[in-house]
Amino acid sequence: MTAIRRYDAILFDFDGVLADTEPVHCACWAEAVRPFGIDLDWETYQGIGIGASDRDLAEFMARRAGPPMTAERLLTLHPEKRRFFEQRMLSDPPISRSTQEYLKQLADYKLAVVTSSFKSEIEPVLERANIRALFRAIVAGDEVPRVKPAPDPYLLAAKLLHAKSPLVVEDSDAGVASARAAGFDVLRLRSPAELPEKLAAALNR
Repeated sequence: MTAIRRYDAILFDFDGVLADTEPVHCACWAEAVRPFGIDLDWETYQGIGIGASDRDLAEFMARRAGPPMTAERLLTLHPEKRRFFEQRMLSDPPISRSTQEYLKQLADYKLAVVTSSFKSEIEPVLERANIRALFRAIVAGDEVPRVKPAPDPYLLAAKLLHAKSPLVVEDSDAGVASARAAGFDVLRLRSPAELPEKLAAALNR
């Protein structure tokens, strides 16, 4: 008798799940805001930036500026930050070989990437790592009315895949809250290095 699979789709966050990009995001934001007297270090970013929207991060950094400035002004730096990010990501995509190979073993599942980042930031990285074709959909932060922790991104991904029982793979509080608000099971990772082993265990329960 063939076992019935518990899930019909797997929805992956990008930053901190598929790719170890959070240190890259931090370094690029730090470079962009440094001329405004803002010191954004990794320890601070870990506490406020992981899983946060660009606006939330901009509001936090605006309070640390000297002299003070508005979040709107900092958000105008986003194109520069994106340029720094794209340069670093394309030169050395932070997606491990073990993750790339494991994803290719999930052909029985419908796969999607669900991220608060812009599609233009992550799609070239997936292509550079030769795994873009594995994903039937990408739901980016600029494509939904409300980003994580609202359920909108994961609900849209499930709709695009016609998925009835997806499993979400996340690393942040906001991402976990988003998935749970959508009514989906969640596998939480502490780092991208855990993905192959922990996801395999979750799927084989």
